[in-house]
Amino acid sequence: MKRSWVTAAFASLALGGCGGPQADLFVVERDGSLPNARLTLLVSNGGTARCNRGEELPITSAQLIDAREIARELNGVEEKDGPADRGVRLAPGPGAIMRYDVRAEDGSVAFSDTSSDQPQAFYEVAKLTRDIAREICDLPR
Repeated sequence: MKRSWVTAAFASLALGGCGGPQADLFVVERDGSLPNARLTLLVSNGGTARCNRGEELPITSAQLIDAREIARELNGVEEKDGPADRGVRLAPGPGAIMRYDVRAEDGSVAFSDTSSDQPQAFYEVAKLTRDIAREICDLPR
């Protein structure tokens, strides 16, 4: 993942409440052994997503609600740290096909589709990533 792109994406967090661009919720770097597995997905709090550094595209209200909830779960709430705060990195389990690296406001996480002991938020990241890639960005996977 190019750190400069991710750094620029999260730099907009500081401008989100000042009339500037909306804050980014998270960036997903997905890779795997299947064709078309490689994807960079940036999800913004303004209701848009970018696939593979392409143009901003509007996502559905339901997808935005899901993305906001995922961001809350990754970052933690109030006194409770989330997986991103703790920098959770799970080893791939047997037969792993997809790998995810997710950068949220409070840190990052990494997991695969077969990692054991995944929190629910990781399954939700994988599903939302696939849904946005297919439905919004018109990608095969």
